[in-house]
Amino acid sequence: QVQLVESGGGLVQAGGSLRLSCTASGRTFSSCAMGWFRQAPGKEREFVAAINWSDNTYYADSVKGRFTISRDNAKNTAYLQMNSLKPEDTAVYYCAARWPWIPATPPQHRREYNYWGQGTQVTVSS
Repeated sequence: QVQLVESGGGLVQAGGSLRLSCTASGRTFSSCAMGWFRQAPGKEREFVAAINWSDNTYYADSVKGRFTISRDNAKNTAYLQMNSLKPEDTAVYYCAARWPWIPATPPQHRREYNYWGQGTQVTVSS
């Protein structure tokens, strides 16, 4: 079994920063791809960023240059550093994982992930 727990959400002013964390348990962390998705009220869950076992990354166009995904295999933790936050970034952010994931390109579609965290709220005020 795999468990994912997100943390780090909160309220921040536009232009500010937050760092989300996702800690995984139950499986070898280095063998997986990790991703972040977000969902605003009334909207579909959308892809934000992903990282594979060799630190290849992929970002949604809306967050390129502002968000950075990383992972610390020793801590079984993935991170999402969010800078220059905008009100439109407001959403519940979900950590996701895929075991296994062989391709070098990280998965970027919701259906490609098989484990999910409970989400953490990020609110950006204008």
